Amino acid sequence: MYRILIVDDEPMILKGLTVFIRQSGVPVSSIREAANGAEALEAVREELPDFVFTDIRMPVMDGLALCEKLAEMDAPVQTVVISGYDDFTYAQTCMSYGVREYLLKPIGKRQLHDTLGRLVQRASKLGRSAYLSVAKIDEWLERFEQAIYYVDRAQAQELLRTWGEEMAAYGLSDLQKTEVLEEFYALLMKKLKAKDVHIPLVECLNLERGLSFADAWKRFEDSVGQTLENLHRRRKGKLKDPIEEAKAYIERNLASEVSLEEVAELLGLHPNYFSVMFKQTTGETFVQYRTKRRMEYAKRMLGEERHRITDISYAVGYADHSNFTKTFKKYEGISPSEYRQKLGISS
Repeated sequence: MYRILIVDDEPMILKGLTVFIRQSGVPVSSIREAANGAEALEAVREELPDFVFTDIRMPVMDGLALCEKLAEMDAPVQTVVISGYDDFTYAQTCMSYGVREYLLKPIGKRQLHDTLGRLVQRASKLGRSAYLSVAKIDEWLERFEQAIYYVDRAQAQELLRTWGEEMAAYGLSDLQKTEVLEEFYALLMKKLKAKDVHIPLVECLNLERGLSFADAWKRFEDSVGQTLENLHRRRKGKLKDPIEEAKAYIERNLASEVSLEEVAELLGLHPNYFSVMFKQTTGETFVQYRTKRRMEYAKRMLGEERHRITDISYAVGYADHSNFTKTFKKYEGISPSEYRQKLGISS
């Protein structure tokens, strides 16, 4: 089933093309209309079409600009330009944006049907449709929510396997698939939060731009698995607040180079999951929080004359005294010795 978007500011053209397409025999799930390029872009963002038929001369945003925007999106959309004789130069420019077909007004039924046939032939060679419907997303959300809420590990694993394969097969770019995945995860966490699961939830994946879909999927998989395990442990009465546990561990080990991975392993959490959870809960990264606590402790020690600055440096995990001084100055705005002078203590 194909999704088609027709872009033209003439109602009669829109109506005529719609009728011709319906009569073509091509399996169509939706035919949408837009009066200009700006409306068309909104429609594309709402539901990615397989084929776009666009006029060139339109108000607000013309077909040339629309073709350029579609090319920038790098979406697997086949575009057909519709124009009059006077627009042929513009049509040639559109071809440079990857436009595959050019139709000259007035358009005949046979001409349109032949064009549709070529579009369908190319689409079949590309493989699976790039479209992810809202209904499909809702279906997967419901299934994932149920598997996690009822701690059904087998079902969760099967969903991760099958949906991972389905996502990978869609004809979308890595960026598009990653964006879908990030939005899906946020919706899933929102649904779980509404059920009052009483566990800390990482509400968004915070995936970096440019991350491959394989890496993004691994993050998603880890976070779903961790959420399921946390819910299981909570219901067994074994789950402590991981962030408070992490803070306490950092506090006990200010003199050591405590790593995020070390604390995550101690808590039985995946490092990526723990990292995002820590940032969402505290508003700081793990390293930022650890550095802040070290500097706060250093300030308390600097307030006691009996401690030498070099000893304080070691006490808060800095074997390199110059590195400690630099970090303290960055945090406090003045050096440790200047801080002591402000307190009326000689270095």
